[in-house]
Amino acid sequence: MTEKQSIFLVGPMGAGKSTIGKVLSELTSMPLIDSDAEIEKRTGADISWVFDVEGEQGFRKREEAVIDELTQVPGIILATGGGAVKNANNRTALSSRGVVVYLRTSVEKQYLRTCRDTRRPLLNNPDPKGTLEKLMQEREPLYNEVADIIVDTDFSSAKQIAVQIIEKFEQIKGK
Repeated sequence: MTEKQSIFLVGPMGAGKSTIGKVLSELTSMPLIDSDAEIEKRTGADISWVFDVEGEQGFRKREEAVIDELTQVPGIILATGGGAVKNANNRTALSSRGVVVYLRTSVEKQYLRTCRDTRRPLLNNPDPKGTLEKLMQEREPLYNEVADIIVDTDFSSAKQIAVQIIEKFEQIKGK
């Protein structure tokens, strides 16, 4: 089996995938790629527009193609979208091609971190906190399924979390 050289960040929106990914990139000199940003770059439109025009199913199809491609690039940090784990092909690509880190957070922290963000199409409704709770119930078993490392993000700084991830990543690579 080939050594897993990449770190793939999974977790719900507001868990800190982008923020922690940036710190990990700085500390390891590994390039950070955000799958949502890559989709936006390739479509020339933001995620909200893709959802509006193509629906969630169209977005997930684009996401699957991007994740399949990016997980084959060695030595990167990949921040995935919160729903990437819904797709079985994504879960397989992530878990077989890199070290998967589940950034776990509470629904309360998610809500506090996302409540003012208008760029999250799944939260554009009258009950965003209820939506976050529903998404967590649906997705948490999938995050756990693919995770090689689980790190709680509610009470530590991005740098503390990144250092913890690097230590665990090195232990896994050392096996």
